[in-house]
Amino acid sequence: MPKRRAEARWEGTLQGGNGTMRMASGSYEGPYSFESRFEEGDGTNPEELIAAAHAGCFSMALSADLGRAGYTVAHVETQATVQLDVGDDGASISAIELNTRARVADIDDASFQEIAEQAKRTCPVSKALAAVPAINLHAELVD
Repeated sequence: MPKRRAEARWEGTLQGGNGTMRMASGSYEGPYSFESRFEEGDGTNPEELIAAAHAGCFSMALSADLGRAGYTVAHVETQATVQLDVGDDGASISAIELNTRARVADIDDASFQEIAEQAKRTCPVSKALAAVPAINLHAELVD
């Protein structure tokens, strides 16, 4: 199996510094800063990249699980929201919300919900994020 790489460089102090993150594939390179991570500044942040990874992984896992169960998937769209909180012991990810909408032929909602929960438990990024106290899923079938 392939190994994936990304790089980050930070210059300066925590609040006054800045950095860049780059995917080894060249598909993304961009700035990040204290403001983009802990406030609403321009640039990305590690949590946004985790959200993108989780949304992409979950969408693929759900599509695969639905296909294995014999259903035909038109599309799966997932939005992931990562909650970063700062407490006495520092910053931590306290929750991730997965909101997904899927168009799937000939499936009832109960079966869809069961397969979606399975995908949440088994997608590799969910497994990697097992230390997050809450990964919540809202899954909706669309016409």
